Amino acid sequence: MPSRSPAASEDPSTEQRQARRSSLMLRTAKVVCQSGEYACIVRDVSPGGTRLRFFHAVPSERRIFLTLANGLNYPVERVWARGDSAGYRFARAIDLDAFISEPGPYPHRGVRLRLERPALVTTGGIDSRAMLADISTRGARVVGGRRYAEGSLLRLEVEGFPVRFGNVCWRRDHDHGIIFQEAIPLDRLAQLLFELQPFAQEPDAAASQAA
Repeated sequence: MPSRSPAASEDPSTEQRQARRSSLMLRTAKVVCQSGEYACIVRDVSPGGTRLRFFHAVPSERRIFLTLANGLNYPVERVWARGDSAGYRFARAIDLDAFISEPGPYPHRGVRLRLERPALVTTGGIDSRAMLADISTRGARVVGGRRYAEGSLLRLEVEGFPVRFGNVCWRRDHDHGIIFQEAIPLDRLAQLLFELQPFAQEPDAAASQAA
């Protein structure tokens, strides 16, 4: 039976003292499940595991992917869950320094959550149908039936989300990056995503994990 990592242990405060390298942190990330993608906070991490906090119930799937803002994916397996937090074991030991420094071409980019939904885009008084491709607290990616000029102001309406106003910050043919004039708070965005992508709960999960 594989040993538990400090970060994934059900009692992190005890086993962390036995770890040669571990780090407390507050890093925004996401998990990728069969039912969708969900925002989370990385609370601590070691080469063998990590502890995540969610803004809703813990995903019921035991094996999922943890994805950082730089796009790196880490397969993880849930070891324990309590309330809105859970400990996960990495499939193999990670480079802790690389995980913490999170190298990449866009060091300040927020976590983007993939979500395909029909969208209504209004710019210059003209409505057009488009498709939301992904969303973050600060912006979105929209694939439109029209080409929206870079810098143009637009209104973005997606069912299940508050109406957003933003500007086109980049465009590649019909693919557009939008930066919101007003960010969506992370906890609110996470709740909205959960409501749009509910996952099946395991009624006996809590009892089995507590045993």
